[in-house]
Amino acid sequence: MGCEISTRKRTGLINPIFDCQPAGAQFAGIGIKDSIPLVHGGQGCVMFVRLLLAQHYKENFDLASTSLHEDSAVFGGRKRLEEGVMTLARRYPNLRVIPVITTCSTEVIGDDIEGSINLCNKALKEEFPDRKIYLVPVHTPSFKSSQVGGYATCLQSVIKSMCNAKVAPSGKLNVFPGWVNPGDLDLLKHYVSAIGIDATYFFDTSDFDSPIMPDKSIHTHGRTTVEDIQRASGAFGSLSLSRYESFSASTYLQSEFEVPAHNINTPYGIANTDAMLETLSDISGRPIPDSLVVERGKAIDALQDLAHMWLADKTVALYGHPDLVIGLAEFCIEVEMKPKLLLLGDDNGKYKRDPRLKALQEKVDWDMEVVCNADLWELEKRVKDPAYKLDLILGHSKGRYVSIEHGIPMVRVGFPSFDRAGLYRHPTMGYQGAVHLAENIVNTFFTHMEIKKDREWMMNVW
Repeated sequence: MGCEISTRKRTGLINPIFDCQPAGAQFAGIGIKDSIPLVHGGQGCVMFVRLLLAQHYKENFDLASTSLHEDSAVFGGRKRLEEGVMTLARRYPNLRVIPVITTCSTEVIGDDIEGSINLCNKALKEEFPDRKIYLVPVHTPSFKSSQVGGYATCLQSVIKSMCNAKVAPSGKLNVFPGWVNPGDLDLLKHYVSAIGIDATYFFDTSDFDSPIMPDKSIHTHGRTTVEDIQRASGAFGSLSLSRYESFSASTYLQSEFEVPAHNINTPYGIANTDAMLETLSDISGRPIPDSLVVERGKAIDALQDLAHMWLADKTVALYGHPDLVIGLAEFCIEVEMKPKLLLLGDDNGKYKRDPRLKALQEKVDWDMEVVCNADLWELEKRVKDPAYKLDLILGHSKGRYVSIEHGIPMVRVGFPSFDRAGLYRHPTMGYQGAVHLAENIVNTFFTHMEIKKDREWMMNVW
């Protein structure tokens, strides 16, 4: 008994957990105000990502493609890249940032992206002498890593390209939340503001829960401005909440501009949220307000009401982004559930050395598997085994057919979640997120009990 960490043995992928690097880079790129990512590759590299984003957020996002064809595979795609940049500049007068995102095709043929960007900058200066448009090279070959690595690469490339000098102290904190939903970001802002800290978020995607304003305009765009990025080197510190999506950016600011990096675990569950608030208090010198202590107390009371009767000893499989999966495994243990299977879906060799997984190995006293470079076939293979009993699946919507076919209750978390309404509005992080998730799990159990007529009488006496 204990936690075993392994790697998928099969060569091919069957039903991948993650999408490719360019998908993650596109999501990061649209978090910047007045930015349109330009994907240097085939049309499908944008079309399918836009579909996923629209499915998840029920909004439309501005993404562009150089739309390469067969001739570019032979002669190179420089001309298409230049045409794409100039077309965007002409069509969008407020455009300020174009992340130039490579794909497998342009990386394989060896397109000189930096050289092409230099030529584009000259053309932009000639045609638009009074405008400054930042062209950011983002190398994301999709034959390695995943959307997780693509997000990290784009974030770091933007910081390196646009924050290139030490500026005067801004009195602000850089906050790097990683790939999260608007509900999580709004809750994170609530915590930071409650402690009295002025912060800049990289990237601020609150408006992906898009308001329709009285003038009938729709605001679906990132809030982080060019000036916010340029002032990152003047912050009094950086708080990074995602080991695999944002630690590299905060570490770069520390090494290059001596901005102290506070790299902590993603605040899923009570203990991780406590640690985040204590870090915010320490780096700001301000106390944690009583309002957050009360919020914590309400969360503990709510979890206590649910844990022993409905959650204790329930076995669960989790898949998705690594920080989400590991953080939710820690949360499950807090509420007496038993994570039995953790699936991490790309080839990042650092997962096996993650200190949080090492801590789980020392803590768990039941059989638990962590499979790296996994796919959803690893989940289906196990649930087909009669001896491998699961009470719950936690993951995004791409695993729904495993749940349906095998009759295992499933709660949607992560990206993309498109078969349940409004999940992006609700937090998973923090005290409120812990309560929301626990209640969602228990209500899913209740529904399953009613459908299966399995001890549904217990709800009459609870």
